[in-house]
Amino acid sequence: MATEFTEEELVKYNGSDSSKPIYVAIKGRVFDVSSGKNFYGPGESYAMFAGRDASRALAKMSKNEEDICASLDGLTEKEIGVLEDWEKKFEAKYPVVGRVV
Repeated sequence: MATEFTEEELVKYNGSDSSKPIYVAIKGRVFDVSSGKNFYGPGESYAMFAGRDASRALAKMSKNEEDICASLDGLTEKEIGVLEDWEKKFEAKYPVVGRVV
């Protein structure tokens, strides 16, 4: 059974509490990226995505704060394709543990 997370709950899984797993959401699906903590853990290169829906940022290949959100509004066809590629990579590498509601 998948767990449902609000954005407020998801942020608790950002890697700052070592007793909790690290989660990243893509298109509302929450992935456990704990095995990639060298990427998503505190101080690492993709830590800004931990505990958040990174859909827009991944689509735009951006680490800008304003892009780290679930909104797909205004994305180009190419950016949607990039996001789908990221989603496939996550599906192959990390388990889905829930969804953002």
